[in-house]
Amino acid sequence: MKNRNLKFFNKDNFKTMFKSKGMNNFYSALIAIACGLLVGLIVMLFINPLQAFAGLGNVIAGGFSGGTEGIANVFYYATPIIMTGLSVGFAFRTGLFNIGATGQYTMGMYFALYAAFMWQNVIPGKLLWVVCVLMGLIGGALWGIIPGLFKAYLNVNEVITSIMFNYIGMYLVDMLIKNNGAMFTATQQRTKIPPINSNIPKMGLNHIFPNTNINGGIIIAIIAAIILWVILNKTTFGYELKACGFNKEAAKYAGMNARQKIVVSMMIAGSMAGLGGTLMILAGNSNIYEPINQLAANGFTGIPVALLGMSNPLAIVLAGLFVSHLQRGGFYIQLLNFSPEIIDIIIGVIIYFSAFALIVKNLLAKLTAKNKGKPKKQKSKKLSAQTAGEQ
Repeated sequence: MKNRNLKFFNKDNFKTMFKSKGMNNFYSALIAIACGLLVGLIVMLFINPLQAFAGLGNVIAGGFSGGTEGIANVFYYATPIIMTGLSVGFAFRTGLFNIGATGQYTMGMYFALYAAFMWQNVIPGKLLWVVCVLMGLIGGALWGIIPGLFKAYLNVNEVITSIMFNYIGMYLVDMLIKNNGAMFTATQQRTKIPPINSNIPKMGLNHIFPNTNINGGIIIAIIAAIILWVILNKTTFGYELKACGFNKEAAKYAGMNARQKIVVSMMIAGSMAGLGGTLMILAGNSNIYEPINQLAANGFTGIPVALLGMSNPLAIVLAGLFVSHLQRGGFYIQLLNFSPEIIDIIIGVIIYFSAFALIVKNLLAKLTAKNKGKPKKQKSKKLSAQTAGEQ
């Protein structure tokens, strides 16, 4: 046993572990986070030098500043941005850029609300929230299919169509809600509070975080991330999705239906964003929807979450929790007379340095590969010359 342990803890194992792709991504994320916090500190020093370090402490402490309630709020607000992050990240992994997560988020929200209000007397109480979740998935998936069809059959860039359908979805949902008296309160210009039976249950989290807003949405988000990770990394279906997204012609040559796979990929991405809207609107905290012709911010927050998580579904969960943690810190720095928008600056810098670190890493990898290739060629030439001389 001792010999086996010594073999495991040798230098070669540590070198391979720390040079692995996962560890490199982890280092890149840590460096980016440190740079973001440093820039945030500089901004706070310019605004209020005396309170700058205390403000940075609140940002780093994040949700922990609020005790049990603060930690519960981290999970609560992380749920929708994890789902939109999974939407964007899944599309990235399959070679697509789903910038339409906010439209899919809003459409999923509408489908869930429609089921909650219109079917509350038809579906048994305990099953209503399940049906609402399924309807939210369907709503987001339907709105994700459309850019996928344009991409697959007309070769229209999905960035353009998904941006357009963000606005189309927003205005369409606003119009549909305003014209539905069962859902909309005209005097207050907002939807009614969803029925209690449509709320996402606590799933036992109320015992861990009593008297807080947390619900089982975070558990659903983690399960969704695990399912996507398995699909992408452990199934033939996931391999085909990635292959068709990155090189449609090569996949077609290999016998895959590339067009179908692109549509399916956008459908899955849309369903994740739609589920995010569903988990937010049915969170049980008297959530309402106000048709104010404004795009949902959680849809765009999913983009930096996906980038910070390197499009890995499991890492996206951690990235979503981290961004939510910083956002809670932004709430608490207001006590020191700092604007919460400082958190947006920090997150923006983190994403910038994350992308920059990836570019530098790829360039270094190419340079080292070239340098490694040269001496090998020279050695092979010397060996061939020696063998020829001996003969």
